[in-house]
Amino acid sequence: MLPLQLIDTFLLDYNIGQALLLVFILSTVGALPLKSRRIIGINTVIFGLIFLLTPVTLAKPHYLFFGVTLLIVGPILYVTGRR
Repeated sequence: MLPLQLIDTFLLDYNIGQALLLVFILSTVGALPLKSRRIIGINTVIFGLIFLLTPVTLAKPHYLFFGVTLLIVGPILYVTGRR
């Protein structure tokens, strides 16, 4: 478990959009060894919703458009995955 002060000092240097992008990249890299497009698609859709629902006052507006893009790409990854 990370101490809250460490997380606080990290978030002071970056906005929440950049932190969410880092978590999205790390979770995608973590899911790659599973070799499942469906899991990556579900991960993409969930982070698309998170980016879309993040208030613009906390993150820049281009993260909103990134969320819309993830919501388009995620279902395509899910449908093209094998059962």
